[in-house]
Amino acid sequence: MAAIDTDEDDFEVDAEDLDNTPVAESDSERLSLLVNDLHVTYRVFGAKKVGHGPAKKQTALQKFLSRGASQQGVREVKAVRGISFSARHGESIGIIGVNGSGKSTLLRAIAGLIPPASGSVYVAGDPALLGVNAVLMGDLSGERNIMIGGLALGLTQQQVKDRYQDVVDFAEIGEFVNLPMKSYSSGMGARLRFAISASAVPDILMIDEALSTGDAGFRAKSKARINEVRESAGTVFLVSHSLATVKSMCERVLWVHKGQLVMDGPADEVCKHYKKFVNETKKLAEERAAEK
Repeated sequence: MAAIDTDEDDFEVDAEDLDNTPVAESDSERLSLLVNDLHVTYRVFGAKKVGHGPAKKQTALQKFLSRGASQQGVREVKAVRGISFSARHGESIGIIGVNGSGKSTLLRAIAGLIPPASGSVYVAGDPALLGVNAVLMGDLSGERNIMIGGLALGLTQQQVKDRYQDVVDFAEIGEFVNLPMKSYSSGMGARLRFAISASAVPDILMIDEALSTGDAGFRAKSKARINEVRESAGTVFLVSHSLATVKSMCERVLWVHKGQLVMDGPADEVCKHYKKFVNETKKLAEERAAEK
């Protein structure tokens, strides 16, 4: 088994710091999402072609005509390979896996941000990926970024104004809202990003690596907010480095590895098998390193 980047599995949140109230299971039979044999392939342009044998001499004209040709190769990366699953209204589903396993790509495909190479995604409602980072600007104040992020999530200008104070209070940034975001600590930035993204109540809320920063109090508020979405018959997907966070906030977990779905089941059971896999892989990598 190949060595993996174990930084992915950082377990940075202690289970005792979280609200350990069991996650209520959804009793709805109505499907909110159906993913059927989904494949997502990236094409990487500019990959250099690696040849074999001695290099052939070229005339000056041949060199001119072939200039840049070595940069024109195309390499395909299969990020998601044949994943299928369904989700019900009111479910909270965690997605775990090592770096490069395809978790974020899967969310982006569900959100309609990446076209599938094959397969299909059927969604009952409007999905929203907690990914306003792309539109937020460090040189602008938190106030301006709240407006930009809200508009990016599909809210009207008036809706953003109506929810502005709630976002500031939820993020716990106070007067810092008037300062440029680049002056924020990583914790303040993470709280504001979550608060902005959670200001809308979509049918399907997808949260990608946004809860790894913040104290126990903020994580409890985040869980309460996620529960609000679920109680509104919404479906929540959460990608997180922390297994404790996933188990605290999700009833069900998908384990993705090398673009494929390895396991789909109750959070405790899947996280237990995943943690065992990571520990065994880390031990194997250490043994190989010691042999060198």
